[in-house]
Amino acid sequence: MSHISKRVVGLGALAAGLLFAGGAVAQEPALLAHQAALELDSAGTSWLGTSTALVLLMTLPGLALFYGGMVRRKNVIATITQSVGVFAVVSLVWFIAGYSIAFGANPNEALQPYVGSLEMLFLNGVTKETANSLLPGIPEFLFISFQMTFAIITPALITGAFAERFKYSALLLFTALWSLLVYAPICHWVWGGGFLGSDGVLDFAGGTVVHINSGVAGLVCALFLGRRKGYGVEAITAHNPVLTMIGASLLLVGWIGFNAGSAGAADGLMGVALVNTILAAAAAALSWKVVEVIERKKVSLIGMLSGVVAGLVAITPAAGFVDPKGAVIIGLLAGPVCYFSSIWLKKLLRYDDSLDAFGLHGVGGLVGALLTGVFASTAINGLSEGANVGAQALGVVWTIVYSAVGTLIILVICKFTTGLRVSEAEEAEGLDTVLHGETVEH
Repeated sequence: MSHISKRVVGLGALAAGLLFAGGAVAQEPALLAHQAALELDSAGTSWLGTSTALVLLMTLPGLALFYGGMVRRKNVIATITQSVGVFAVVSLVWFIAGYSIAFGANPNEALQPYVGSLEMLFLNGVTKETANSLLPGIPEFLFISFQMTFAIITPALITGAFAERFKYSALLLFTALWSLLVYAPICHWVWGGGFLGSDGVLDFAGGTVVHINSGVAGLVCALFLGRRKGYGVEAITAHNPVLTMIGASLLLVGWIGFNAGSAGAADGLMGVALVNTILAAAAAALSWKVVEVIERKKVSLIGMLSGVVAGLVAITPAAGFVDPKGAVIIGLLAGPVCYFSSIWLKKLLRYDDSLDAFGLHGVGGLVGALLTGVFASTAINGLSEGANVGAQALGVVWTIVYSAVGTLIILVICKFTTGLRVSEAEEAEGLDTVLHGETVEH
């Protein structure tokens, strides 16, 4: 049986694994297979605690304001409330089963490459004296919290693709199912001891797990739902670019915790990831500006902010594997590529990705993931040895296929339960009034 065939067979067992991966929930105080006795690294623990707060800041209020400023005034509260709803749902889902599926060690060796266990439902077996074996110097409760913030922002990014037309009940159901059935397994494949990590796929802080995953899911949502009423016919413009500026600035600051926190320690690698994050964001903002000036003869605020985000997305998988020169090149390339995908590709194919979830995150994550294979350096990180574009492409392909198929199935489930889209009359009136009974004063 070929390597690919074995993977396909293994993925075929994933649904069963999600149901039966852990067997009976463990009750013994002994360490579980994924755990180690805590050997406290005080400096690393302090930094990861700070990073957890920074990454949470990325969603609330960072992403909420970033997206909220780009929609029409009649939908700003609804758009911001989507981020709040995602935060609430994913936090509980991660506590109930998400962490166990993503980072648990499956007692069934045949399923371990594809899914974790169910031994830690409701964080069973986790104490203040345990650590995840990936970071034995960090309390496991802190590791869980840090990873929870990644799990939160990933589906929150998807909401940008279907802004201004999605039912709130559908959002809550979609988020819960997607977090468990799409995010947690892909997280396990890359970071939790799964087959992509074993096959040499490098993803320092979420190029595949977070950005390609959410971007592809967003594209599927946009295609499945169809375009907004009036899209391509009437002007649909951002109601408050200043709000978007505030959100983007919070994302930039929070991204330091996102990338540098993923070093898992307060050390030199953390410093490299931090400076790479800033440099790539700056480089992409400028290269986006150059393309925009050539095409439009103007520099828009939202355009430059989109360039900043494109650079942040692209450097995410590479932050702890490349040197600063590589980070600048990645940023310079990400700006024009994400500009093309957000402006021209969307016009060419006529899909309505409302706030460019795919254009920025899907495409930016793809650029960063592939270029990690080009610029990864053993002088920065010993894990870079053997890095290559082929392995990175493997991770990209698996992520795209699984995310697209899983998202489509979940959308169908939501369509026949909660329903997906508000009525044309409700969309015309605005979701702030229709769904939330609140408005933003002029």
